[in-house]
Amino acid sequence: MSKGLRPGLYAITDSVLTPPETLIESVEAALRGGAVMVQYREKSAPMAERISQAVSLQAVCRNAGVPLLINDDPDLAKRVGAAGVHMGQTDGSVAAARRLLGDEAIIGITCHADLALAQAALGAGADYLAFGRFYTSSTKPGAPAAPPGVLTDAKRFGLPITAIGGVTTDNGEPLIRAGADMLAVVGGLFGGDTHDIEMRAKAFERLFASHHPLFSLPE
Repeated sequence: MSKGLRPGLYAITDSVLTPPETLIESVEAALRGGAVMVQYREKSAPMAERISQAVSLQAVCRNAGVPLLINDDPDLAKRVGAAGVHMGQTDGSVAAARRLLGDEAIIGITCHADLALAQAALGAGADYLAFGRFYTSSTKPGAPAAPPGVLTDAKRFGLPITAIGGVTTDNGEPLIRAGADMLAVVGGLFGGDTHDIEMRAKAFERLFASHHPLFSLPE
């Protein structure tokens, strides 16, 4: 895994579970618990608020030595100096994002459960491939279901693999065993107080320590 990508918990913010008043402290708790990447996902707030939140998150993630990615918005990623961007299938061109953000940026692509989409993402220059949903998800209830076997099949592409969709500490192990390098988690991580968030993150860290061959605890 390159560009600072490491196996482990991929924390994704949510406007309901991580509202503005608790956003920073929630992400800090996830980072203390061992999250290896953070995605800022906010689609409805005014731009000024999104910029302010992203700037604060970038500072927090930089201090922790963890990449911050922006969901669906390469311009915002560029503006705040984030490590990169995560893009869906209808969120613009990977090539355009690469031109804007540069060769060192991390660009992840949603592939649902479709290996053809993964092949296209590989050809477009993606740095990791995201598959899901694997379980019932309150964040994306209408997303098509994905079988764990797609993670194993996707290893052929030689890129880090992310699993998303209803992932918790109770159901994450089979996804790691099937080939997931990162577990992208929203509801299974955030919500509750900071102690709860940190403890859940640590539980994900233990899952990776037990079941991912390349995982190592930070020194």
